[in-house]
Amino acid sequence: MPRKPKSQKKQTAQLLWWKEELGAFTFADVTPALIAQKRDELANGITCRGRQRSPSTVMRYLSALSHLLSMAVREWGWLDDSPMRKVTKLKEPRGRDRFLSKDELDRLLDACKNSSNPCLYPMVLLLVSTGMRYGEAASLTWSSVSLQQKRITLRETKNGEIRVVPLGDQVVEMLVQLEKIRRLDTLLVFPPRISAKVQKRIDIRHVWLKALQVAGVKGFRIHDLRHTAASYLTMSGASLTETAEILGHKSLSQVQRYSHLSETHKGHVIQKMNEVLLSSN
Repeated sequence: MPRKPKSQKKQTAQLLWWKEELGAFTFADVTPALIAQKRDELANGITCRGRQRSPSTVMRYLSALSHLLSMAVREWGWLDDSPMRKVTKLKEPRGRDRFLSKDELDRLLDACKNSSNPCLYPMVLLLVSTGMRYGEAASLTWSSVSLQQKRITLRETKNGEIRVVPLGDQVVEMLVQLEKIRRLDTLLVFPPRISAKVQKRIDIRHVWLKALQVAGVKGFRIHDLRHTAASYLTMSGASLTETAEILGHKSLSQVQRYSHLSETHKGHVIQKMNEVLLSSN
């Protein structure tokens, strides 16, 4: 757990659940059948919010236990093999791919411009134009922004690797104007309202929901701005590899959901190849 600072809170809760369910058993008694039984209990259980647990949530619980059992095999020498290897995983639903149409985006940006919070529009513009995560933008400091080089360098990311985010001209101009009126009591690009805790991250939930309502955009979350950026990247001709690099994904599986949006681009590529290959026929 000390090596996973960003997931400590959630994984600690997951491991405590397993401790409650399996703590009285010896390793010899922790069989694939027992784990499968507990998996099904998790899947059929009701959360504190009164909802049935999703397959994704169950899989995260199983992953926490799987890592623990793998450590028992590899580093502690308490097991010869992990019983988790014989436990069937639940099929997770396809990831959300809700993204804004051009008309929806125009209406939303207009609503954000007229928001009572002056940070809402520039933050939404940054998120939808770069594919950055909300947490990355909310924690963004001016020391990470290079307006001259038109890029942002993120040193603390979800996967723990440094990521360079290119900026388009419109976003650069927006940041130039924002820097002219930046607050001097904080390094944050998007600071919260003036308070005693000036380093606390901004909270835009209320004004964001209000902007969605004004724009008439339904079934949309702030994280879907990231899906919108990825979708338009793909439709603009970016390869899945390029999209994954820009978004900071380690594997292509996470951007595979956007592959169907590149069909038109693929057709153009095939046509160009055919023109060269068959030009003499």
